[in-house]
Amino acid sequence: MADKPTSNASTIRSLVLIAAVVVALVAAFAFTAGWLSPDRLTPAKIVNGLAPPGGAALGFRRNHAKGICFTGNFESNGAAVALSKAPMFAPGSYPVTGRFNLATADPNAPDATVRVRGLSLRIVAADGSEWRSAMIDPPFFAVATPQAFYGLLQASANKNDPDAMKNFAAAHPEFGAFVAWAGSAPWTGSYTQERYNSLNSFIFTNAAGQDQAVRWSFVPAAQPEAVPHDQLKERGADFLAADIMQRVQSAPQRWTMVVTVANPGDPTADPSKAWPEDRRKVEAGTLVVNTIEPEADGPCRDLNFDPTVLPPGIHVSDDPFPAARSAAYSVSFNRRTAEDKDYPRHPAGGTTP
Repeated sequence: MADKPTSNASTIRSLVLIAAVVVALVAAFAFTAGWLSPDRLTPAKIVNGLAPPGGAALGFRRNHAKGICFTGNFESNGAAVALSKAPMFAPGSYPVTGRFNLATADPNAPDATVRVRGLSLRIVAADGSEWRSAMIDPPFFAVATPQAFYGLLQASANKNDPDAMKNFAAAHPEFGAFVAWAGSAPWTGSYTQERYNSLNSFIFTNAAGQDQAVRWSFVPAAQPEAVPHDQLKERGADFLAADIMQRVQSAPQRWTMVVTVANPGDPTADPSKAWPEDRRKVEAGTLVVNTIEPEADGPCRDLNFDPTVLPPGIHVSDDPFPAARSAAYSVSFNRRTAEDKDYPRHPAGGTTP
């Protein structure tokens, strides 16, 4: 019995050590979550900043709220195997669930009022691994960092300061290139005529363990046809959904996946900077869209297109946006699934996206 005090003291020291570790972990988590710093950017702040003046549309995504589902296949030609060991790059056909969408928080926004269009994909390999990606049609992003994106949301919502946007643009000169694109790039009348770009950089790793920074695009087989914006305004509020449904009913629609390989020194952490056009490009395969379904009853409604859900052979780069997007998407997903009762259901086969 003589060693009992020593044993008790050892047990107490162990408990104190465990408690200290737990406290440290909680403190670290609290810091990364922004709880100990009111000014720190958090996923919730980003999602809150996306809400329109009247509040978020309950049950919907907090951004890209308007969309339509599709299913199809990714037909890999094997050309990207030299770049990545991702199983969906091996020659073959892989099932895809996806979504065409508009960059707006308003699910009822008229299509002609939204400048940015998007394409989201989930590609599943035979071993069950997944690759999720969310792309948009601009050739570069509006700002360089997640913090700048939050600043843009704040400036655009600041109705009390008429110089808010001007001051933001002065502090973020990269935003001017995006504004120029938005004002001059041609509009099309179809999702099928858009090129969708990852913008964020990722790292492909091949079977030999070699890493390569890349971006990718899905280039349409359909020839883009410019439509004057005034004419688009005369079309119905949901003309994009009606168009894609009609086109896919007539024939499958296709996009070529083009992987762009970075040269040493190309900016990988800043999606507002496009890479030069002369960079090596690899055509990895073809996205085939076979079936369109309204989102309310479609297979994409409850999918979170988290860009950090990646198969072996692909991982994130030093670009901070995928992690920020993943965290914000999670907040958005949790909120909208908790609001399921508020989501407006439609009969199967309806046309409302």
